[in-house]
Order: sequence, then structure tokens, then C-alpha cells
Amino acid sequence: MPTPFSRRKRTSVIRTGGKNGAAKESARRVGLKPGLDWHKRNFLTEVLIPSLFTKRSGLHANPLFPEIKPDEVCITWIGHASFLLQLGGMNVLIDPNWSMWLSVIKRLKRPGLRIDNLPSIDIVLVTHAHFDHLDRRTLRRVAADQPIVVPTGVGNLVHDLGFNIVHELDEWQGVQLGPLKVSLTPCHHWGARMLHDQHRGFGGFVIEGIGRSIFHCGDSAYFPGFAEIGRRFPIEVALLPIGAYEAPSKREVHMNPEEAVRAFLELKGRTLVPMHYGTFRLGFEPLDEPPQRLLSSARDSGVEDKVLLMTEGRPVVL
Repeated sequence: MPTPFSRRKRTSVIRTGGKNGAAKESARRVGLKPGLDWHKRNFLTEVLIPSLFTKRSGLHANPLFPEIKPDEVCITWIGHASFLLQLGGMNVLIDPNWSMWLSVIKRLKRPGLRIDNLPSIDIVLVTHAHFDHLDRRTLRRVAADQPIVVPTGVGNLVHDLGFNIVHELDEWQGVQLGPLKVSLTPCHHWGARMLHDQHRGFGGFVIEGIGRSIFHCGDSAYFPGFAEIGRRFPIEVALLPIGAYEAPSKREVHMNPEEAVRAFLELKGRTLVPMHYGTFRLGFEPLDEPPQRLLSSARDSGVEDKVLLMTEGRPVVL
């Protein structure tokens, strides 16, 4: 196991992707032009300023990580899109973010556990370069000589933070890391760190091992590609975003809860774990609206018993 504060001076970058992946990335990038009537609501006065005066909720749990049988998976939701997965004797951290601010956007719910309470992390995965998913301050704190996996074009944002190997993947490409295989899947989003930064890839991850599979969607609007992901991988647990659907720009960049249920059905998954809600207010919708709409839609589609609403900081064994 890596120790929390070990560092190596050099980092190897392994680029699995190529020009073909870059072309696919460009084809699925959302348009950055604002939607019609985007100016009719004021995100600053309706959301940002009120958020500054909203008291943060949530408590840091003292995690009691259970003993995991060889064929079991343990999932801990940190908050937003951040998860700790434990399977096959490996601890995998996805899109870790312990920051209290995204520039001027206030975190309204604390992380479910303190970063110092994490177990030793074996693998880190980052779905794309947006600030709520790739938080350099958090990554620097968790880096302890383990490998990190990112989409093509994102490696230069993380290679100096303390990871020993950076794997850059194009969509559908995978890398074997011990007993686990990590594959990058397509999504309908964009990967720029800055507005001019259009070369960076983005996607979701399928993590396979010990006969189990977990799909972390990353960020995505609904698109027909979920059916293809379901054909290529036996999706068991699907971590799907359900928030930030009333975007200030009125661009279709995130799924709403009803679309998440549709995506889950097309993935042919067994368990739907919602994410990307309740932490940062990134859209006009109220923080507590997404899970209510999700349960209603799941009930209408006959899959309510497959929805697992998680509490930040509380591990669940499946």
C-alpha cells in the first residue's frame, strides 16, 4: 500500500490515446454557445449571492469501513461526483474534491468524511478537467505514488502532483491496474479547463474486477451512447449524475433525473446510484429537487427498487 505522504520526483505519462480519440471527442463535445433566452434569469442574484449566505450542511462522518468479502464491493459517496470504491483489495478514488469553494461557488454540503480519514489509495480516476471534478489541491493531498487515470489531454494538469504514472485514455480504451481494469467511456459533455482549452478529452469510467463492474458516468447530457456502453460492458452499479440540469447558460450539458432513469434503463444496470447533486449549486434547480424527481421517475418506470440513495460518508457494501 502507498503511504499518504510519499513522493517521487519523476512522473511517467502513458498516452494510450491518439488522433482517432481526439476526433471522437470533438464530435461529442457540446456546443458552448448559450441556449435561447439564457439571459432572462440572473444566476448571480438568484443563486450565487443567496448561496453565500446559506449555512453549510452535513457532518464529517467517522468512517467505519466494513470488512469486505472477496466478492463484495464497498462504495462510499464523498459528495458531488466523488466516490471511494473498494473491491479486489484495491481502494479507488474517483473525482476527489474536498474544496469548500469552486472559485466563487460555495460548497453547501461538507464532504462526507475528512480527507485524512481515507484509507491508503491505490488508484485515482479523474473523468475530466472541470474544476468540480479535477481539484488540484485535493489531488495533491491524496497523491502518494499511485497511478492516476485521466482522458487524453488531461495528463499535464496532474503529472506534477505526486503520482508515479499518469495513464491517458481515449474512449473505449482501458488499462489493467492489478486486479482491476479501468476503461474510458464516451459521454456528451466537454473537457476544457478554460474556454480556449478545447483539446482535452472527457468521459466516464467502467471499473471491472472480481466479477463485478461499476460505471461512473462523469458529467454528461443524455445521449444515445448509453445503450452502446450497456452493450459493451455488463454494467452492475451505475453512478449517474442527476443535478445541474437547469444550467445558467441553458446549454444541455447535464442530465435531469428523468433522463438519468432513461440512461440507466439503456445501460441495463442493476443498481442506480445518483450523484452530482446536493453539494454545489451549479444550476437554478433547488438542491433537494433532483432526488425527489429521480424517485418519482424511477417509480413510473418500475425501477424504484433499483435506486440507491446514498448518504455522504456512509459506506455501503454490495
